[in-house]
Amino acid sequence: MIKWRLLENLLLIATTSSTISVSLIQKTKACLKCSKHVCLYSFVINMILGVIFTITFTDIDIKYSFWVGLFSYLGADTIYKSLEGKLTSFRDLKKSTTDNNSSSNSKKDNTEVLEEIKYE
Repeated sequence: MIKWRLLENLLLIATTSSTISVSLIQKTKACLKCSKHVCLYSFVINMILGVIFTITFTDIDIKYSFWVGLFSYLGADTIYKSLEGKLTSFRDLKKSTTDNNSSSNSKKDNTEVLEEIKYE
């Protein structure tokens, strides 16, 4: 009999672990001298992070944590495609925060005008 609840939990944990490992791999793959090794590097990182993540944050047995690592590796491509272009650097976040602060000042002025009209 298939343990559906366990499988569901393992896939959920693998999705979270895969998100972290994809980000780590994207930041560190430039250190590899040969692009042929990226696949092996990805497998190793996903297995290590999957096992450590599962052991640290859940009470699931270690034998199941290897499945999490494998699921993370297999699903990493899908996770990468869904996150592609959505991961921003700290510099970009800081710049967007600065831009939002300058535009929020003009929004405050408009809000004050609307409140004055509302109360008249």
